[in-house]
This record gives sequence, structure tokens and C-alpha cells, in this order.
Amino acid sequence: MSNSPVPQKLSLAARDLDVVWHPCTQMHDHETIPMLAIERAEGAWLHATDGRSYLDAISSWWTNVFGHRHPRIVAGLKDQLDRLDHIMLAGMTHEPAVALAEQLVRLAPAGLSRVFYADNGSSAVEVALKMSFHYWRNQGRPSRNRFIALSGGYHGETIGALSVTDVALYRATYAPLLFTPILAPSPDAYLGEIGESAQEHAARRLIDMRALLERHAHEVAAVIVEPLVQCAGGMRMYHADYLVGLRALCDEFEVHLIADEIAVGFGRTGSLFACEQAAISPDFMCLSKGLTGGTLPLSAVLTNEAVHAAFYAEYSAGKAFLHSHSYTGNALACRAALETLAIFNDEPVLENNRRLAAHLGQRLLELADHPHVADIRQTGMIAAIELVRERKTRSPFPANERRGLRVYLHGLERGVILRPLGNVVYFMPPYCVTTAEIDLMVEVAIEGIERAVA
Repeated sequence: MSNSPVPQKLSLAARDLDVVWHPCTQMHDHETIPMLAIERAEGAWLHATDGRSYLDAISSWWTNVFGHRHPRIVAGLKDQLDRLDHIMLAGMTHEPAVALAEQLVRLAPAGLSRVFYADNGSSAVEVALKMSFHYWRNQGRPSRNRFIALSGGYHGETIGALSVTDVALYRATYAPLLFTPILAPSPDAYLGEIGESAQEHAARRLIDMRALLERHAHEVAAVIVEPLVQCAGGMRMYHADYLVGLRALCDEFEVHLIADEIAVGFGRTGSLFACEQAAISPDFMCLSKGLTGGTLPLSAVLTNEAVHAAFYAEYSAGKAFLHSHSYTGNALACRAALETLAIFNDEPVLENNRRLAAHLGQRLLELADHPHVADIRQTGMIAAIELVRERKTRSPFPANERRGLRVYLHGLERGVILRPLGNVVYFMPPYCVTTAEIDLMVEVAIEGIERAVA
């Protein structure tokens, strides 16, 4: 009989750190920052293996719109598993892919009538960029091969999406691999002059955009923007008038408009799609995140008949769009998306969101005069707090002090997931959140801010 000690069973977190490399993470941080081992989730709550529970105040990276394991989506997925899991979408089709495309076309801004599937947000942006460039090539204008993007914008981590991103934290390291966009000044209202309204600032930035198009339209395929909120760049928000004016400029100078609605779509801003608040139709609209209710990866690019027609020809003409992903139009993901859209259709989701957003905005007024809060901004169910060293001058805390990390760690102590973007503390909860849970989120954030600025 052996007398050797019985090896201790490693915790899930310890096993993870032996083998998993996590996204957007300096793994060395986890020598001091706890790795949360989540075993189940329901509604707005995550339940860990150690028995603790955490309020998911950021919807698991903005994907989970109705709460975890929504019964309608779960039931749809179980039903779909008994029918079809996945087939390639080249030369084949299936009911969920067709039905979802029909629903998206019905709900989208007017004129968006064709749906191209991919499997994540960055890939959707890649599709839109390539499709726009390829459109102009098929039209005999290959010199239109550049893109205009907004300063502070973020569109993803793949090479093309990162190329039109202007957040140094993500872009700087890979700059030698990227193409260079033409950057237009952001209409971000926080950057406005003293006394300037968000609407006035947007009008001034449209003058800048006109000047860029006057110089570069002959070489530009498209302008790409995040409508209303530049999310990963710090939850920067701007007036809908900018989108109205931008659509008019793109029409005037004959360039495409790409609306990256990956983070802001599906009710986040108060309407199903952010573009609705400007009553515009982009030439391409990129969707992901909330599309499946946060259950499975899926993305879609919607475009119009004119774009589709530019690719429709005999194969020998060499005009086909041969971009592909193995899991394009996955049946399970499409079914989850269909159930998500059905919930929007059958329940007063947007009406409830407006009530919840009003409550969140009211609670945030407690920070209105805080000496280290330069700005409190909100668009629908997205709200953000700008932490600064000194309110009057808006001088920022040095990034290497990681003040936002202190807020995050305090949130963990109190059972709330807050993951600030640098020194911007934000909220983007699932729509099943209660007013009491909003009160908890704000209370914990205020406590965390006090610790962070001490």
C-alpha cells in the first residue's frame, strides 16, 4: 500500500491559469487579481464555484441583452439541437438562416435588404471593409481604396478592423501590420469647447468631415463610425445630428457609410438600432454581440441592392465576393438570434429600458459635483463616469496608476462586475436588471470611485 500523499485537486481557477491565455489581459496581473471561476449564470447574476455571486453590470462584454439563460432562447436552442446543428452555408441553406435574414431586413433601416453572415464583430467589420472596397473595384474605380474613421473609434482586433481603430492601447503595437485610415475628429461631446452643446460640437465636426471629403473622396471607399457611442474608446457619446449630416456628406461625395452597430445595436441606445435616432440608412450595417442575446457567436453585415448588384455576374467576370467563414450562418446561433428578435417583438423591451435608463441617470446625479468626476454621460442603457485628477481642468490621472482597476477590485469585493475602460467607469447592464440592482451597481461604483481617487 502506497504511503505517498494524495495529490490535492486543483481549483478551476488554478487549472485555468495553467493552460488558458485570456483576452485583453496581462496574465501576470492574475498573480494578484483573482480569476473568477463561474459555474452557472441566470438573469443578471453570475455564480462562482466558491459560492459567491456577482451582478453582471457590463453584460459580459456587452453581449447579454436579456440576462443569462433566458428561458425562451434556451428552449429555442434545445429545439434546434434536435433538428440541425451546423452545415456550411456555401451551396446550402437552412430555415434559421433564411428566417433570421428576413427578420433583420424587416427591422433594419430602409434599403438594407441583403444579409451576409460572419461569426464575430471584428469579422463583420472586415466583411464591410472588403465589400466596400470590392464594390468600387467592380465598378471600375479601384483607386477608392482608403477609409475614413473617427478619432477615438474602435472596430475590432482583426487586421482590417484594427486598422480603422484609433485606440492606441490596441493599435500601437501592431501599427506596422496595419493600413492607415484618414482620421476625422470625433464629434464626442466631451471634447467640445466650453459652453458648446453636443449639437453645436457635432455641427463643427461635420465641417471637418466635409473638408476631408473634399480632399480625399476620390480615393475613399467608405466612412466607418460607431453610431452615437464610441464604446471601447471610453464610452464617448455624440449628438444624432452628426449622423444626419454624415449621411448627407457621404451621398454628396459618393462614398459608402458603414455603421458599426456591434455594441450599440439591439436596444442599447434606446432604439433597436442607433441609426434610427438619426433616421438614416447606412450602406453597410454591422451587427453582433446582442444579436443572439449573448448566447452564441454570430454577426451579420446588412447592405443594399446596389452593393449586391455590383457583385452579381457570371463567375468568369471575377466579381464574386469570395470571403467566407466555416461557421457562417450557424443554425444554432441563428435560432438564438431569432428568439432574441422575437422577445423584442413580443415584450415591451425598449419601453422598459427607457424606465430603467431614467432610474440609472437619476442615481448618477449623486456624482454630479464630485471633485474627481469631469463628466457623467448617458445614452439609453449605456452610462459612463469620467474620472479625473482635477475636475476644473479635466486633467487625467496617469494611466499607469490604474485607478479604474481599483474600482474593479472593489466591485469584486461587493459582488458587482465593473470593468472600467481606463479611468472611465461605465454601466451596460442586461435589460432584466431591476431598479434595486441598478441602485447596487451605482452604490458600489461610488464606493469604488472613492477608493480609487484617495
